[in-house]
Amino acid sequence: MNWKFWKKESQNEKKPVSLLREWYNSIVFAVVVATLIRWSAVQAFVIPTPSMENTLLVGDYLFVSKLHYGPQTPRTPLQIPLTYQKIWGTNIPAYLDWIQLPVYRFPGFSELKRGDVVVFNVPPISLNEGIDYPADLKNNYVKRCVAVAGDRLRIEDRQVIVNGQPLPDAPEMKFSYMVSSRDEINKRNFIHLGMDGDDYYFLGRTTENQAMYRMFLTEKQRDELKKESYVLSVDMDTNTYSAPDERIFPTIYSTTWTGDNYGTLVIPKKGMTVVMNDTTLSTYGEIIRLYEGNKEVVVADGRLAIGGKPVMNYTFKQDYYFMMGDNRHNSLDSRYWGFVPEDHIVGKPIFIWFSVDAEASLLKKVRWGRLLNIIR
Repeated sequence: MNWKFWKKESQNEKKPVSLLREWYNSIVFAVVVATLIRWSAVQAFVIPTPSMENTLLVGDYLFVSKLHYGPQTPRTPLQIPLTYQKIWGTNIPAYLDWIQLPVYRFPGFSELKRGDVVVFNVPPISLNEGIDYPADLKNNYVKRCVAVAGDRLRIEDRQVIVNGQPLPDAPEMKFSYMVSSRDEINKRNFIHLGMDGDDYYFLGRTTENQAMYRMFLTEKQRDELKKESYVLSVDMDTNTYSAPDERIFPTIYSTTWTGDNYGTLVIPKKGMTVVMNDTTLSTYGEIIRLYEGNKEVVVADGRLAIGGKPVMNYTFKQDYYFMMGDNRHNSLDSRYWGFVPEDHIVGKPIFIWFSVDAEASLLKKVRWGRLLNIIR
């Protein structure tokens, strides 16, 4: 006998969830969680160029902490999750710039300091394939911060000096050297010295039939190279970087400043006020126009106008930073394109989680000795 006759059968019994629906729910949940982690805590990056050698090598995979300097709210909310500038494998934009939100940075574990290795969105359009991406979707660069907001920076004979004090060099900083040898150097000798194809260029032969190279070397590599029997001389490459350079920032100093002898330059600081004239406009005019959030900015004829009104003195609205690569003679950095705005700072690389040498043999592709190395 059924003693439960007084109980009504549930009219809303849950139907079993299909396998397809379970997969869909799991994928949506995973994408949401991964997107939140990527935005707020940690993001993975890979090193594509040798500008930070030997601190970071091409093929190093990094985890970058956004908690150190504080995560920022998204400027461009209309993005396909887990993409960046384009949809994977296509040239189709992965975002819509119809909505651009104000940016707020949450408090971080620490402030950005001189000497920190930093990932940031590189500002100039010229370094973003000529595309005017929103600030949070510009190409990612990694460099070392050599000067923070308010600092006075200069470079004397390759030595960075900040506020009158020499900045300590990175442990494995590289410079360019001119190397002559009895004959062309075998690739296995370069491998023995810890060098790859980005570290040297064959320049040809002299009238004495000596093989000439330009090499980017650490101090240790330079000393080891001098000991090799096939090497005739290893000299600092002073000629290439001592002449005036039209790429120098700001262009007003391109006939007198070089990558090795640079400045003095004052790094803009939030609340700092400067008098507007030809020199200050050449140095700060573009960042006032592009990154300060002003409308109707005109920089022309040695004058600054905002909203149709002339501005004689300008007060900065955010901090800026000066970045340089540890591979000092093989780095396109702030010496050539200028300041990094605070709202372009992405995070602090913390350690290398994987590293691949594309030029090595199959069994030596993975640089096991670099795995889990802390970045300093």
